[in-house]
Amino acid sequence: MQRIALLDQRLANQIAAGEVVERPGSVVKELIENALDAGAKRIAVDVDNGGSKLIRVTDNGQGIHPDDLTLALARHATSKISELDHLTAIKTLGFRGEALASVASVSKLKLTTNTSETSSEGWAVEATGSDMSAEVTPAPHPRGATVEVRDLFFNTPARRKFLRTERTEFLKVEDVVRKISLSHPEVSFSLSHNGKQVRQYAGDDESHRIASIFGQAFLENAVFFSEERAGMELRGWIGLPTYSRSQADQQYFFVNGRIIRDRVITHAVKQAYADVLYHGRNPVYSLFLSINPRLVDVNVHPTKHEVRFRESRDVHDFLFRTIHHVLAEVRPADTAVAEPRPEEATTLRQSPMMFGRGSSTQRSLTHGSADSAGVLQQMFARDDTPFPEQEDASLPPLGYAIAQLHGVFILAENANGLVLVDMHAAHERITYEYLKTSCDAEGIKSQPLLVPVSISVSETEADLIADRQAAIETLGIEIDRASVESVIVRTVPTLLAKSDIESLVRDVISDLSEYGESRRIEQHRDEILGTMACHGSVRANRKLTIAEMNALLRDMEETERSGQCNHGRPTWCELSLAELDGLFLRGR
Repeated sequence: MQRIALLDQRLANQIAAGEVVERPGSVVKELIENALDAGAKRIAVDVDNGGSKLIRVTDNGQGIHPDDLTLALARHATSKISELDHLTAIKTLGFRGEALASVASVSKLKLTTNTSETSSEGWAVEATGSDMSAEVTPAPHPRGATVEVRDLFFNTPARRKFLRTERTEFLKVEDVVRKISLSHPEVSFSLSHNGKQVRQYAGDDESHRIASIFGQAFLENAVFFSEERAGMELRGWIGLPTYSRSQADQQYFFVNGRIIRDRVITHAVKQAYADVLYHGRNPVYSLFLSINPRLVDVNVHPTKHEVRFRESRDVHDFLFRTIHHVLAEVRPADTAVAEPRPEEATTLRQSPMMFGRGSSTQRSLTHGSADSAGVLQQMFARDDTPFPEQEDASLPPLGYAIAQLHGVFILAENANGLVLVDMHAAHERITYEYLKTSCDAEGIKSQPLLVPVSISVSETEADLIADRQAAIETLGIEIDRASVESVIVRTVPTLLAKSDIESLVRDVISDLSEYGESRRIEQHRDEILGTMACHGSVRANRKLTIAEMNALLRDMEETERSGQCNHGRPTWCELSLAELDGLFLRGR
């Protein structure tokens, strides 16, 4: 066997670079984060050949002091932290002191910088040789820094072979710039490829930056909110359920300004949208969580894409409840819609929604029975009282019914134009929300099993059940530990008595282990209530009176999540007068 020996500096840095520098996009991310930590307000990114030939990042930040340039390219040298206590409360994007050294070990890197605002006399540093010795030379440069990375992976051909096509690598770089720019709208970003400017994000407010990244259509179909609780603040934009995508490519989540990927976060958002998304669709959102740095560990992985929350259950609960409440409070907006040009008025669209931050009045449920048939009968009790004539300005958001089309759709007139309502889908949501409210008021009813179910589990799972006994009992389940690796289920929720008990319990255990809480019972209950609501809702071809149609419209305006049925399909859409004019070429 070979004797133990120290690796030379360059080889050690190349090994470390395997974790930090995966592709050109990784280099761009590290360099932009350093620029932001330096207080830059303008950042320019130039790449050639997708970044494999050249990556140049220029900023107008504070720059690096000339005496520190010899350390700038050394490993474990940083200005961000200086003692162990700093590691428990990291506020900067970078802190490991590895990025520049790792990049320099697999490329030809040159750093030029200047800290003076009045002089253009700067300094440049390069790392050469196997010992990565720094060579500092004078070089003109305005205040700030420029990092040039040429011939990435020129000395590690195995890694270079893993790079994709030029277009693919550039798209990764573009995605990095797009993500980081979302969390710093006050900073101007520019991106050029092969000498041609591709993206330009001017320093502006958050809404303009969101529109430049997602498009104006997202802002018109999104809800902005800001919520603070227990030292945490969550704010941002969430897309309406009808503005969803087939892939999860427009989901951005930032913790203290750092974009992250986290299973707890993803699960919380997914659960909040569970009741309103169409089959397999993915929500669109850009969310920002501010939390005490001491309650989150960002030193999990060299790429800093992952974090670990000290109280992940509290974070999960805060995210779920906030987003769930925001979506529930969305109502048809009683506001004028900007009329599009006639040539654009050719398609149906759902009217924009607004979310009010004030204390909203909860819907008064006066139905006498909790069963869906009783809801149906009482809601459509015959009432021939005519509705009074109203001025357009005082019309309710969904207006007043004027006709029924093919026994399926309700046609209504509001201040903007024509509203079309799928009466079955709308009534299904109304009935479903009523049934849920009734069940929540009565609590989870449980029943003992005639024959208790014995389940084999691991010792770790059995310990978890014993530790979380109180939380499990709130779900309507009673479980006793029978042995080191087995438990006995004695009581289950009444609505789920005929379900697969073992699978249900295992899912609950899995959720408690991974996310700190479980909503499996509520999900299964809601599936049953959804089926009851579907079967109990008004059917197609049922003739409704004008009074019955108006009663449905008023209930839609008061019911949570009334924009979608239980399966995520839209319940209504609107054609403005401008759109109707466009269909008939009026005004041309």
